[in-house]
Amino acid sequence: MALFRARAASFSLVRSILRAPTRSLSSGAMEMVESKEVPSFRSMMSGMIMHDINSQDGCCMPMSMMRIGTHIHNIELRPGQGGKLVRAAGTSAKILNEPNRSLRYVEIKLPSGEKKLIDKRCKATVGIVSNSEHKTKKLYKAGQNRWLGRRPKVRGVAMNPVDHPHGGGEGKSKSSGSHGKVSRTPWGKPTKCGYKTARLKKRKI
Repeated sequence: MALFRARAASFSLVRSILRAPTRSLSSGAMEMVESKEVPSFRSMMSGMIMHDINSQDGCCMPMSMMRIGTHIHNIELRPGQGGKLVRAAGTSAKILNEPNRSLRYVEIKLPSGEKKLIDKRCKATVGIVSNSEHKTKKLYKAGQNRWLGRRPKVRGVAMNPVDHPHGGGEGKSKSSGSHGKVSRTPWGKPTKCGYKTARLKKRKI
């Protein structure tokens, strides 16, 4: 109700501004000024309503309807795919260029500082993700991690060779066995980049 009252007050203020320059003129002159120079009252109100909706936090819409400098989150990578980017607590991205009909992509700045071009038909949510103090929260004892469902993590280097590919050896070496110095999962798969699947040499046709 308070939001409706504020909008009604702003509408009356615009109407008074539009009527103010023509108070000393006759009714015919006022109609002529309104028809030629001043835009219609309904078009002004529809523009203000659209401007008000686009600037509200929590509104989800295509990025083509947003303005430059808007903070957004939960961004789609492809139209209709669902939000993929900027979903962590307290994060937001920023629109860097004005979406228009001539450009297909919108440039946004991610929280990491990286700039990315995204299709303007993709949807995003206006505003910043809540709970920005999440990263500053301290755990006062080890049991709090267990309450959150996080189990202890044992390093593979501290295990025996039968339990992990990194186990065994003298000191903190990962090079025990025949695997060499490549980091591996407990099941022997390389963790850094996986198995090499590309051909080293192209075949001659």
